[in-house]
Amino acid sequence: MRGLSWRNFDFLLLGAVVLASTFGVMMIRSAIAGNEGLLPLGNRQIYFVLIGLVVIVLLAGIDYRYWLSLHWPIYLIMMIFLLALSGLGQAAFGAQRWFTVGVLFLQPTEFAKIVVILVLARYFEKSQNDPRDLKWLIKSLAWVWGLVIWILLQPNLSNVIVTMVIWAGMVWMNGLQLKHVIIFGAVGALAFGALVALTISGIRLPFLQKYQQDRIVNFILPDPNATYGSKYNVDQALIAIGSGGLFGKGYGYGTQTQFRFLKVRHTDFIFSATAEEFGLAGAIIVIAMEAFIIWRCFRAAQKARDLSGAMIAFGVAMLLFFQGSANIAVNLRLIPVSGLPLPFISYGGSGLMSLMVGIGLVESVTMRHKSMDF
Repeated sequence: MRGLSWRNFDFLLLGAVVLASTFGVMMIRSAIAGNEGLLPLGNRQIYFVLIGLVVIVLLAGIDYRYWLSLHWPIYLIMMIFLLALSGLGQAAFGAQRWFTVGVLFLQPTEFAKIVVILVLARYFEKSQNDPRDLKWLIKSLAWVWGLVIWILLQPNLSNVIVTMVIWAGMVWMNGLQLKHVIIFGAVGALAFGALVALTISGIRLPFLQKYQQDRIVNFILPDPNATYGSKYNVDQALIAIGSGGLFGKGYGYGTQTQFRFLKVRHTDFIFSATAEEFGLAGAIIVIAMEAFIIWRCFRAAQKARDLSGAMIAFGVAMLLFFQGSANIAVNLRLIPVSGLPLPFISYGGSGLMSLMVGIGLVESVTMRHKSMDF
């Protein structure tokens, strides 16, 4: 780190991450609602936050181009981890997603999204003078699907979608032709339409679990008499949000949260718990925190010294934007339940640490370009 100036370090970005993560710990403690089995999660999240902040500083001090030079080993190691899940991973809802390491659960899929951002950033740097033809597009997609295929087979469709959105955003920023947008858009629309039609018809699809198809059916054709499952969870989330009013019921006083009507309230539906206890004002503040972090990532991309740095920062921004938007949309019943956490707010060690790694890489990009104007 000799000669490296920390004056370019984005302290506003770090401060926003600290603020969001601290608020997340506070909401997790409230959302636990006295459940003895969940009580340790609050302290665990604190440890994850502290370790994550150290990771940000360490990665900021290392030139991001060093990781780009190691893209092949990193890519292959991640592929091995994803492959190993099929035999060694722990199942959740019928999917193999975690390795058990002591009392911790390691979810490689979360880190795979960061690896995809890295390998795509290097690919677009190396191919920036290549024609934007179908060959260029398919090569970029091949890098992504080298990892995504193993995520799909877990099966973990929500993170496959996140990864594909990151890819789509990055190829768009690198000069994707309109005709290719139309072709891929048409194929995607047909595939989605077929998936929905087959699911509603009751036909089992090999890459989806029954609960995943049930979520789609319950979203499109909800059962008004359902008293459990994803529809029940979303109904309770909407009740929690609506009952919070303008300023909420107060920290620790949300009835849907504290009486445990709201399920998975410390992960998938922590936004609803926040809206119930802090009202519309609190929900807007959470969205503003997330938006500020995303904006600083976009700003880092804008001021990056090279294309690879810009793509790293842009990719992390896309990850945060889509994952945060999807989580909030689920809470508002705008899309089917996906299981995606709210960045920096929801409980989750692997999810939080992967985002901290992403922020560390963005800080590394920031520190190696000209001083930022605040």
